[in-house]
Amino acid sequence: MKRINTLYLSTIGKKAIAAITGLVLFGFLIGHVAGNLKVFTGSSADGVPHIDEYGQFLKVVGEPILPPMFALWIARAVLLGSLVLHVWVVAQLAKLSHAARPMKYVRNHKVASSWAARYMMYSGLLILAFVVFHILHFTTGTIQLGEFEHGMIYSNLFNSFSKWPIGLAYISVMVVLGLHLYHGIWSLFQTLGLDNPDRNNALRTFAVVMTVALTIGFIVVPLAFMFGGMLAPVEYAHDLLTEG
Repeated sequence: MKRINTLYLSTIGKKAIAAITGLVLFGFLIGHVAGNLKVFTGSSADGVPHIDEYGQFLKVVGEPILPPMFALWIARAVLLGSLVLHVWVVAQLAKLSHAARPMKYVRNHKVASSWAARYMMYSGLLILAFVVFHILHFTTGTIQLGEFEHGMIYSNLFNSFSKWPIGLAYISVMVVLGLHLYHGIWSLFQTLGLDNPDRNNALRTFAVVMTVALTIGFIVVPLAFMFGGMLAPVEYAHDLLTEG
């Protein structure tokens, strides 16, 4: 326990935690985009949107070994814990970096650093706040910005993103997420010791490609609803989705 605490208190330990939690969140973003894009794959013969069926599948994954919702809530707890811990250690690293350089340079060397790197902590806090809002909006329905019904994912997306202010707000945060993600992926390579002059160009290209792909994957959904490119939700029997 003492060794774990010593590692956590060290700069190396904090960077390792930031890298590991960042990797967990990166994997989640890939899966989340893949799930979101099911909004474009149509509906079943019964008229149930595929994205609604996917949402139901997440509720019952692991059955019959695990009870309904168990695996989903475990995943949610791990992801939320990873996000909070990631923001926390990044904030601590920023504080340590500032304390190590209390006096300002005569020349401002921030020009050499990217916007994403300079404001990593602030973008992280914004993303954390957005995640809480997103859960209250699309998961629990606590914040209703349009007609909401549990389990009716496609309908909930249509009712919210058809309103331009909501769609634009989501897109804005996704752009910030993309900037954060690019610097985060590159920092992950550095922390894990994968960066090397012989492969840095390839790693940076990977970071750019993944950032652009994920950002586009996120923003294309609200854009499609905002510009009327998606069909209005149809009525279907709610019991076609197994309650879980």
